[in-house]
Amino acid sequence: MCSVCKEKPATIFLSNISAENKKVDLDLCDACAKAKGIDDPSAFLVASADLILGLGASQEIEQAAGGTELKCLRCGFTQADLKKSGRLGCPDCYKTFSEGLSSLLKTMHKGTRHVGKAPEALRASRDNADKLKMLQKKLAKAIESENFEEAAQVRDEIKQITERSATPKNLTRHTK
Repeated sequence: MCSVCKEKPATIFLSNISAENKKVDLDLCDACAKAKGIDDPSAFLVASADLILGLGASQEIEQAAGGTELKCLRCGFTQADLKKSGRLGCPDCYKTFSEGLSSLLKTMHKGTRHVGKAPEALRASRDNADKLKMLQKKLAKAIESENFEEAAQVRDEIKQITERSATPKNLTRHTK
């Protein structure tokens, strides 16, 4: 039976593992699937998030907007467009709809920051660079607030990281 209308036999069967590692099954009849946009592949992402995760992506975004219709200033994309297509119109849409998208992305992915795939050495280098930036800001705040003990600790941590990253690793000399 359909999980939504509970009247017609289900023809579409969806399964998902929730954030709490629980299996959630959703069985839909053709009419309910069509009503939720499951028959339209471009809208499948938002519809499946709405149904399976129980989030209501459009509701999340509407709540973030305080009930007003959000609209991207760059491309004119609206909440209704997002709900219909399941996609954003331009890079600025991510900023415009950020509050509603943030909670949706956190449940669908491991986080809200795209890290992609990179070789381990490059990833470690990026992590060190990010950590150094954060520590430099922390150092500036400590100096500004005249907390010189903390500033000294942060300075030492920065020094350790820069020395580690400057030291060549696994260099071997090959001769013929």
